[in-house]
Amino acid sequence: MHLSKKCSAFRVVLSALLLVALLQLLYLSFLSKFHGKQQRYRYSELFGGSRPENVEHPERNSRKERLRYSLSTGGIFDNSGQYRVYKNLIKSEQNPANNVLTLATHASINNLHHLEALVERWQNPLSVAIFAHGQDVKFGTALVYALSVLCPQVQALVDFHLVCLSGETASFPEQDHQHFAGLDDCAAVFSRLDSHRDKYKNYVISGNISYPNNLLRNVARGGAESSYILVMDMDMMPSADLHRDFLAMVERREPVPNQVFVLPAFEIRHARKIPATKAELVQLYQVGEVRPFYEELCTRCQAPTNYSRWVNGHVRGSDALEVAYTLTWTDPWEPFYIGPRGVPLYDESFKQYGFNRISQACELHVAGYRFSVLNSAFLVHRGFKIQGEFHAKKDEENKRNRLLFRSFKEALKSKYPSSSRRC
Repeated sequence: MHLSKKCSAFRVVLSALLLVALLQLLYLSFLSKFHGKQQRYRYSELFGGSRPENVEHPERNSRKERLRYSLSTGGIFDNSGQYRVYKNLIKSEQNPANNVLTLATHASINNLHHLEALVERWQNPLSVAIFAHGQDVKFGTALVYALSVLCPQVQALVDFHLVCLSGETASFPEQDHQHFAGLDDCAAVFSRLDSHRDKYKNYVISGNISYPNNLLRNVARGGAESSYILVMDMDMMPSADLHRDFLAMVERREPVPNQVFVLPAFEIRHARKIPATKAELVQLYQVGEVRPFYEELCTRCQAPTNYSRWVNGHVRGSDALEVAYTLTWTDPWEPFYIGPRGVPLYDESFKQYGFNRISQACELHVAGYRFSVLNSAFLVHRGFKIQGEFHAKKDEENKRNRLLFRSFKEALKSKYPSSSRRC
C-alpha cells in the first residue's frame, strides 16, 4: 500500500514536470514566431510600401516617398559619363537658413561605419557622398535609408548622396528581407556597416573599379547649403567644438576675400582615443602617439603647414579660435581647410591615389587664395599611415596622376591668364 502511494506520487510529479516542459516549448515557439513577426513588421515598416499599419508614422512614410522619388529620377551622369549621381538621396531635417558651416565628406561602403563617431563629434550639418558598386549599390541604399529612419542624429543632420557607375542604377530595397531584416535600431545598422569595414583595402574595389574621390568631394560640396564648407575624408575627426568656435570667429571678424582656413592634420595610433582639444593633442604629439599626417608617406605634402610653429603656439582653453599665421602655398602642399562655398571645385579627372587634393590646392594658389592656419582647430586621422599597408597599384596610380597633374598645371595658365602665380 505504501509503495503504491509512492508510485502514484512519482507519476504526479513526472506528469507535472512533463507539463512544465511542454509549456516551455510552447512558450519558446510562441516567442520565436512573435519575434519573426516583429522582424517582418520592422522590415515592412522600413522598406515596404505604404500599409495601414504605417499610418501612424507619417514622417517615416514621407521620407520613404522622398527616397522613392530620388531613385525614380534615375540620377544624373557626371561630366565624364562614367558615373551616375543621385543627389540628395536622403535629406536631413536641418534648416538650411541657419547653416553657416557644413562638413562635406565621402566614403565607399566599407568606410561608412566611421559616420557614427563623426556625427557624435561634429553635431552639426554633414553632406556625405557614398560610392557604391555592384551589390553595394542596393546594400548602400538600404543602409542609408535605415540610418535616416533609426538614427535620430543622422536623421536630423546628414544629407546623403549616392554615386555609382553609369551602367548601374539604384532601386528601392523593399525585396531584400533576407539581407536587411533585424535592423532594430541605430546600433544594429552601424553594426551591419561595421561588418563591411574590411571588404576593400584602400582604393581596391572588385572589378578594378576606380574610386572617383574628387567627383565625390564635389558632390558632397554641392549638397551643402552653407556659407562655408569643410571637406575631409570619412576616417578623419575634427577637433571638438570646431563648428561653434568657427561660427563665433566669423561673426566677430571682417570677411577677407580669397581666404581659406587651414586645419593642421595629424594621425594617431589606433589604440589611442581621438583628442578633443589642442592641449590633449599636443600632449600626445610630444610622446609620439600623434604625428603629422602623411609623415611617413609624403612628409613634403604637409610640411608647409609648419607643425612646429603650430604646436608651440600657446593657446589657453579660454582663447578664441583665430588665425595664427598665413602662408603662401608651395608645391606639393595639400592642406585640409574650411573655405567659402565659391572656391574652385576639385578636378574630377583625378581618381584613385595621388594628386587629387594637391591639384585643387594648386588651383586655389593660382586663383589668388591665401592659406590662413587656425590657432587651435585640427583634424586627426585614425591610425598611422604606413607604406606597407597600401594597395599594390598605389605607385602605378601615383605615376599616372603625376602626368595628369602636369597637364592640369598647364591648363591653369589659360584658365587664369592674369595670375602671376604658378604651381
